[in-house]
Amino acid sequence: HLGSSSLVSNIVEGVIRLAIFFLYLGAINLLPDVRRVFAYHGAEHKVINAYEDKAPLEVAAVRKYSTAHTRCGTAFVFTVLILAIIVFALLGHPAMWLRILSRIVLIPVIAAIGYEITRLSVRYAGNYLVRVLLIPGLTLQRMTTRQPDDSQLEAAIYALNGVLEADNPRENGVLEPADLQESG
Repeated sequence: HLGSSSLVSNIVEGVIRLAIFFLYLGAINLLPDVRRVFAYHGAEHKVINAYEDKAPLEVAAVRKYSTAHTRCGTAFVFTVLILAIIVFALLGHPAMWLRILSRIVLIPVIAAIGYEITRLSVRYAGNYLVRVLLIPGLTLQRMTTRQPDDSQLEAAIYALNGVLEADNPRENGVLEPADLQESG
């Protein structure tokens, strides 16, 4: 049976994990190199948002887009942390070996559920309740993205174009080995 003290202590443990995560993000935000990485992260989001909006992949067009994105890994990690708090709070306090085993076994399951929640949230992003549920993850992205400069936007555009070409080589004018003729 699930005792209330067990539930409360598991919730407190989860909240401490969340606090450590937020403190870690806050601390690494103080490092100039990490802030630069977060600006590239912001550039990636701007470019993806522009691409999904069918805007031209040009710096001037991409600049206006948000650095937040619903499918961001930061929001996914936050979802997994919240799910872990809920799941592990409901497990009570089994013996230490069982507690460790349950975490090893359940973390991939929790991550898979978090992934599916992220996918579903995108599909139903027009729903008011879903939009409300997306707010914490989108807000958290303020810690992991920064406004990029034009060179970072150019790099993100170049990277996305490379992915698009690799994904659809014939549509994007990339020659396949079979298309090449021997010159002689």
